[in-house]
Amino acid sequence: MAERSGILAAGNWIVDHVKVIDLWPSQDALAIIQNETHGNGGSPFNVLIDLSRLGADFPLQGAGMIGTDSAGDWILDVCGQNRIDVSSIHRTDAAPTSYTDVMTVASTGRRTFFHQRGANALLKGSDVQLESSSAKLFHLGYLLLLDSLDEACPTFGTKSAELFHHASELGFVTSADVVSEESDRYRQVVLPALRHLDLLFMNEFEASHMIDSKIRVGDTIDRGALISAAETLVKAGVRQWVMIHFPEGILAMSSGGKTLYQPSLKLPAGRIKGATGAGDAVTAGVLYGYLEGLPMETCLAYGVCAAAACMLHPSASDGLLPLPRCLEFVNELSFRAQLF
Repeated sequence: MAERSGILAAGNWIVDHVKVIDLWPSQDALAIIQNETHGNGGSPFNVLIDLSRLGADFPLQGAGMIGTDSAGDWILDVCGQNRIDVSSIHRTDAAPTSYTDVMTVASTGRRTFFHQRGANALLKGSDVQLESSSAKLFHLGYLLLLDSLDEACPTFGTKSAELFHHASELGFVTSADVVSEESDRYRQVVLPALRHLDLLFMNEFEASHMIDSKIRVGDTIDRGALISAAETLVKAGVRQWVMIHFPEGILAMSSGGKTLYQPSLKLPAGRIKGATGAGDAVTAGVLYGYLEGLPMETCLAYGVCAAAACMLHPSASDGLLPLPRCLEFVNELSFRAQLF
């Protein structure tokens, strides 16, 4: 096989219906929708669109399951406009294309998600055609939101862990992201995959569920709990880097114990239109640098710059700019305070 290049991203393909509201209402009360739009959602869809908008010149390939409906048609059209190979995206009559209603509070950018699992729930490991892909990196997301792949497996713990094992055997660098679910399933579903992963992306909410300890207390990050979470994930088997991102920045810890911290950029409140997709923008920025063979310090800087651009628009990816323009934020804005 020729030298591997680019990324194969699989998992949740979602149409996001983003509604900006004036406030978050109490039960039975009214909120006003100020504006609304629809766009891409889900880890592979967001990451691949972000990479395209950032200007990545390596191959972009998607894998997943969508419905035979107008939403599925729209996903394929958008992928075509962004040079994303859709040969491994399958269609089904058994379920609709997945969608999420995203409610974004105008004054804060905070989001709440109402999700229809749809066709994503049917995606199996055999649908992800690893053998025919020449990508260098295989990314899967979101763990905890892929019903068939989250199922138990007697040999590997979960079907997703089995898929990562197979990808590793074929020579892929493996990467995963997790959804922010309110549950006690994190260790059951996420833990088995870790020893088959090279890269793991989580936010502080998700990481806290892996250690049963709060990382964020009010508006403050507990630095000890953050480090403890990263160490726990590394010890569970992640082979290269664990990355925990949160509004203040990104903590990265290598399998050898090296710790890096990259503060995020301060956007003026008036320029923040929403945080939908910001975590996936971090992932896209980091993976852009990683696939270019750059040091992790540079990858993390790419991640926070991509996230800043993402927040300029209420949708998941429409705020993304070519990477050189994203990097201009470093001169235009200031970084948040160092936590370490």
